[in-house]
Amino acid sequence: MPTKPTSDQIAKAVWSACDTFRGTLDPTMYKDYVLSFLFFKYVSDVYKAHKQALEAEYDDPELVKRKLERERFVIPEGHTFDDIKESRLAEDTDLGDQINKALAAIENANPEKLNTVFRDVDFNSEANLGETEERNRRLRNMIDKFDSPKLDFGGFADDPEGEDVIGRAYMRLLSWFASDAGKKGGEFYTPAEVSEIIARVVDPQSGERIYDPTIGSGSLAIEAAEQVVDGDFALYGQEANRMTWALAKMNMFIHGIDGATIERGDTIGDPKLKEGNALMKFDVVVANPPFSLKDWGKEEAKEDPWGRFKRGVPAKNRGDYAFLLHMVHSAREGTGRVTSVVPHGVLFRGGAERRIRRQLIDDNLLDAVIGLPEGLFFGTNIPTALMVFRKDRTDRGVDDVLFIDASEHYREETGQNVLRDEDVDRIVEAYGARQDRDKFAYVAAPDEIAENDYNLNIPRYVDTFEPEDPVDLEEVQREIDRIEEELAETSETLDEHLEELGLPS
Repeated sequence: MPTKPTSDQIAKAVWSACDTFRGTLDPTMYKDYVLSFLFFKYVSDVYKAHKQALEAEYDDPELVKRKLERERFVIPEGHTFDDIKESRLAEDTDLGDQINKALAAIENANPEKLNTVFRDVDFNSEANLGETEERNRRLRNMIDKFDSPKLDFGGFADDPEGEDVIGRAYMRLLSWFASDAGKKGGEFYTPAEVSEIIARVVDPQSGERIYDPTIGSGSLAIEAAEQVVDGDFALYGQEANRMTWALAKMNMFIHGIDGATIERGDTIGDPKLKEGNALMKFDVVVANPPFSLKDWGKEEAKEDPWGRFKRGVPAKNRGDYAFLLHMVHSAREGTGRVTSVVPHGVLFRGGAERRIRRQLIDDNLLDAVIGLPEGLFFGTNIPTALMVFRKDRTDRGVDDVLFIDASEHYREETGQNVLRDEDVDRIVEAYGARQDRDKFAYVAAPDEIAENDYNLNIPRYVDTFEPEDPVDLEEVQREIDRIEEELAETSETLDEHLEELGLPS
């Protein structure tokens, strides 16, 4: 059985494969080509490993064929990575067309899992990749980059829920191309440590529904799902960006989450997940929505048929509370837990946001505010926090709000700050304990929040002030006396030198 490639090996291959497109495509576009081909290589290698294992066990080609047809996924004959690799050598080949046909064949053979996943990635695009000769040259180079013994994914054949291959590669791409990729419309990839904190805070249980309304490439939702030890969960999501939706579908496939329902479309303007005449309800809701999205749909929200904005309609050019209100609305009564990444402005801005914030607090829904270090998210230094809402607070007799300031607890790396394991554990433990912790956590009563005019700025509640050492006034006076003596001596010496030079002092 081939060994599994490490994250570093995959990242290096992805980085090298990107050389194929640099100077031709914008990074936000060529990452889609590379990650789609990475997925193609992955499923080809896993399918090949399954086939070889069956051929070793059964000396009957027809029996092997029938068993392969009952596998989790099927790759039609003639459409594997090895087939593409072989055809690259032919002089008259059109590699882009061959890759397109292979991906379409895989889609058609696995309609429930991969329908339309590759639809928007055209490897035969003259506009993007050049005319046939140039296009073939680029694609041959990309194939060569992936044709490496170190990138044989056959080792994942019996571990479909193993390493987050595409998610990790996607994260590396966003970190390398953060200046151009992954931040359109305020969107930022969620670092693994932040996903872990969110997942552990909402604590999904067996049999629960998990939902991410801005699912992106799916890694946050997957992290939440992986908290359910027995694997008994239902996962749902929606994503507006067509190609990012496809990446989420690929990511779910790699993790063996075949039953995930990932819809495509604008979650605020056109929520897809419904039951009867109402929006679907979930036990766990997690998200890293676009920061302060402009033109998110305020006018339509005023007449929202689902009643999501009964606590207020956010400002036209700040959609943060539109997503928060959608998430709270989507949480099941009695069990619903919500955790979302937010920019700090959400905690203290006035106007409509203050009114919504007050209503959420007065309705006893806000459970905690967790301040994170700067520089965790690729491509931005915007200060971020987590807001935690719960629909069971009144039943549990809880009406206070926990504030955690973890802004100074991290490891600094070149161009990026990282949460250490002990930092993650400290946050999660403090959330569970719900007690005051010196310079780290504070439990605020409703009256105190009201006195602060519903401003949730964390320093108002968690005092991280470090007092200066007490001043010894006698020692200060002695130092002043010493300096004055030195100054007098220096002045006297200067007068002597001026006198020698015949200059006035």
